[in-house]
Amino acid sequence: MAQELVPWKPFEFDRLRKEMDQLWDSFFEGRPGKRAKEEGRWLPSLDVAETKGDLVVKAELPGMDPKDIDISLNEGVLTIRGEKKQEKEEKEEGYHLIERSYGSFVRSVRLPKDVQSNKIEASFKNGVLKVILPKSEEAKKKEVKIKVE
Repeated sequence: MAQELVPWKPFEFDRLRKEMDQLWDSFFEGRPGKRAKEEGRWLPSLDVAETKGDLVVKAELPGMDPKDIDISLNEGVLTIRGEKKQEKEEKEEGYHLIERSYGSFVRSVRLPKDVQSNKIEASFKNGVLKVILPKSEEAKKKEVKIKVE
């Protein structure tokens, strides 16, 4: 009985890395940031939180100037739009580096509660936009207690 010799191959890290990347990509397939990146656009990350009296929306907008950001509220939909214009240049002996980042974005969030549109506040600090939307008195009263048996 003849045995076939099979050449030994060391563990293929590149193949494993590709398979793991495909696994993670398929897991996060529905994320808006991923789709935008593939389409050559940039979408800032958003956090939406609810406190007893407010809805709070935070957007990561690194490198942006507040004058390039537009915030609007229309029929319960908060829209944040802007244009990122960033250029970085480094010159030293032996190399010259220029990085540019440009692009517009629009992020919209349907608010789960009615808000007092005349009392909305927005602040921008350290690249983070924070929008505080006070709930309407009616929305504050709509809390429903559910009895557990």
